[in-house]
Amino acid sequence: MSILINKDTKVITQGMTGKVGQFHTQQCKAYANGVNCFVAGVNPKKAGEEFDGIPVYASVRDAKQATGATVSVIYVPPSGAAAAIDEAVEADLDLVICITEGIPVHDMLKTRYKMSLQGMPAVSESKNALAQDRVQGKRTLLIGPNCPGLITPDEIKIGIMPGHIHKKGRIGVVSRSGTLTYEAVGQLSALGYGQSSCVGIGGDPINGMKHIDVMRLFNDDPETDAVVMVGEIGGSDEEECARWIKANMQKPVVGFIAGVTAPAGKRMGHAGAIISGGQGGANEKLAVMEACGIHITRNPAEMGRTMQKILKG
Repeated sequence: MSILINKDTKVITQGMTGKVGQFHTQQCKAYANGVNCFVAGVNPKKAGEEFDGIPVYASVRDAKQATGATVSVIYVPPSGAAAAIDEAVEADLDLVICITEGIPVHDMLKTRYKMSLQGMPAVSESKNALAQDRVQGKRTLLIGPNCPGLITPDEIKIGIMPGHIHKKGRIGVVSRSGTLTYEAVGQLSALGYGQSSCVGIGGDPINGMKHIDVMRLFNDDPETDAVVMVGEIGGSDEEECARWIKANMQKPVVGFIAGVTAPAGKRMGHAGAIISGGQGGANEKLAVMEACGIHITRNPAEMGRTMQKILKG
């Protein structure tokens, strides 16, 4: 079993006709069952064309209606990426994965606000009164932006991660860092531990799914036995997730926070990776995680071996 995506998922690529979108769509299509999963691209100026045998449609809604796709992945440049997310949400897809880095914070603020209105009745003016005339989309989940995407090994990958390092198994991985996602996976695979699903949630300050959202899915997944959780400095998402884990998680969790040596006030890599006001530091996060029963390591080279020790008891 997997979380969020599997070999039967049908995917739309927004930005497929651009250089980056073309390259990664080809890579994803070549992985496992990708040839059957990637069914549509979107470009209003190139509707009716094809790329690598995949038809291009004028809109996400058209692509969904024609193919039955429920997921989209976005490689649209930063200036138009938030609007691409909006379009996918308005088409009522199940899941949107935004790979794009550098989206203006103001754009994502507006997009997250629109998503927060999902499920609330839309009010329209009639001759007699204000009437609740329809319910907007209820369920669209967002991963990213500024993320590597997600993969269910040997079934489907959606994003930019190297497929060959993954191995099918029973360890979940959730991470804010793209490269540390690959590092955790590489270590696990080298030790013989495959992965059920791996989710890169991205490092922007305003994004979609958080660690806690993915952890809930792993906790409910009968084919995930344990989870590696990788965080970064900045914000308080890891602490919130750690407290949830203490109260609810039924499976062991290995935790690592990148940025132990990061100076306060200096952004490190991701837009959200900044210590400010004395909060968001790696040591503070690790202390909370350890107090909540997470098996922490301060060495990124030890994530796999820490998991091995737990599973071998």
